[in-house]
Amino acid sequence: MAGMNVRLHSSITAIGPGAWDRLACPPGAPMNPFVTHAFLLALEESGSATVGTGWEPAHLTLEQGGVVIGAVPAYAKAHSYGEYVFDHGWAHAFERAGGSYYPKLQVSVPFTPATGPRLLTGNDPVHRPALAGALKQICQRLELSSVHVTFETEDEASALGEAGFLLRNDQQFHWTNQGYRTFEDFLAGLSSMRRKNLRRERRQALEAGIEVEHLTGTDLREEHWDAFFAFYMDTGNRKWGTPYLTRDFFSRVGATMADTILLVMARRNGRYIAGALNFIGSDTLYGRNWGAIEHHPFLHFELCYYQAIDFAIARNLRTVEAGAQGEHKLARGYMPVRTWSSHWIAHRGLSDAVERYLVAERARVSEDIEALREHSPFRKHNQPGEN
Repeated sequence: MAGMNVRLHSSITAIGPGAWDRLACPPGAPMNPFVTHAFLLALEESGSATVGTGWEPAHLTLEQGGVVIGAVPAYAKAHSYGEYVFDHGWAHAFERAGGSYYPKLQVSVPFTPATGPRLLTGNDPVHRPALAGALKQICQRLELSSVHVTFETEDEASALGEAGFLLRNDQQFHWTNQGYRTFEDFLAGLSSMRRKNLRRERRQALEAGIEVEHLTGTDLREEHWDAFFAFYMDTGNRKWGTPYLTRDFFSRVGATMADTILLVMARRNGRYIAGALNFIGSDTLYGRNWGAIEHHPFLHFELCYYQAIDFAIARNLRTVEAGAQGEHKLARGYMPVRTWSSHWIAHRGLSDAVERYLVAERARVSEDIEALREHSPFRKHNQPGEN
């Protein structure tokens, strides 16, 4: 790190959008909407990811000769909520032994379990080791217990592993476009029983006179966000207790990122009753939030999974990431895919214990993925490989 300076920033506003996006979304690389300056700014300025919610911005930049050559979206955290990579057990064990697990440093996109770059270096991965070293340096300087990098790319996980981070795997379910021209092309690759079930689900989802709209770009208006926020709050309060995102967040991304948003809305008897929010990358559609104020069989599957497939085929997108967890997605053509996180723990005893746990957990995840793929809905010669 000779000749390099590490700086911490208490807000993304301290880093210019041009400098940040040059590293996060360089020309020629896949565009991930969640690491853009606009998305992170919306989280902060809307009050969704702030000190008050336990997500204190602590973004890191690496500078050389006055030029920013690396950046990391990071947060000092006093809890482990909203991360989707669960370390509560580690925290409880350390605290029972007399240690203090919080605060910790979280390198992630808040409330967003979607794989994407975390060590932002533009098209020059040579600076990844320096960023990994800087994260450990910051952790020690601020007397934090640990650094956690979640949902990074596999290449970044490899670089972090070489820097002494502990590697962790989990799984999600992603749909892969195999050159389909229509949804029927996709169905043709499924077994007869699964093909019949999907057609039935799509038909029954809309039987109550429900109409579906795709809204993106200039189609998005505040009335749509008002309706969607009502769905989000109703479903979020029932499932999670406290929804993470504020109403203002949706207005902000609608104003600054409209062309990267797909809002799938369901209307019945002239009013909106359900919706699914997606973000559009250069090759991937990311399903993020869903909500409904009326229950209709299979409507969740229709809006979140099947409409996403329709859109991805029409846009020639390679992948649909439908969010965290959910083995029920397998029967609907979403296959298990390995995800990565990396962890550096300052306390040697806790680090050794976690490392032993992760060895067994990685083996179990591999076994689970292999077993799930044996229950693929695809005919054998049509089954997509693991991403």
